[in-house]
Amino acid sequence: MNNILENIKTMIKDGLIAEAQDALDKIIEQNTEYIDQAYYLKGNACRKIGDWQGALNNYQEAISINPESPAKDAREMMMDILNFYNKDMFNQ
Repeated sequence: MNNILENIKTMIKDGLIAEAQDALDKIIEQNTEYIDQAYYLKGNACRKIGDWQGALNNYQEAISINPESPAKDAREMMMDILNFYNKDMFNQ
């Protein structure tokens, strides 16, 4: 399974987001022991295409399955970035 996850990481890195998401959905459907990693990678795929809400939701799902998931750090980082962004500055 680790080889599959590594291949999915490569797909995300190479911009093959739809293919990566399909593969991750299959892992999630099978409810394997790697489901938290699948949600984390799905969050990364969403982030790569600018789907911030999808990324946060998938990271949160990974954290709920495994509180020690790397999704915890990724989610915190995204929240810091989103909280830093101040829309009012662009309305002046």
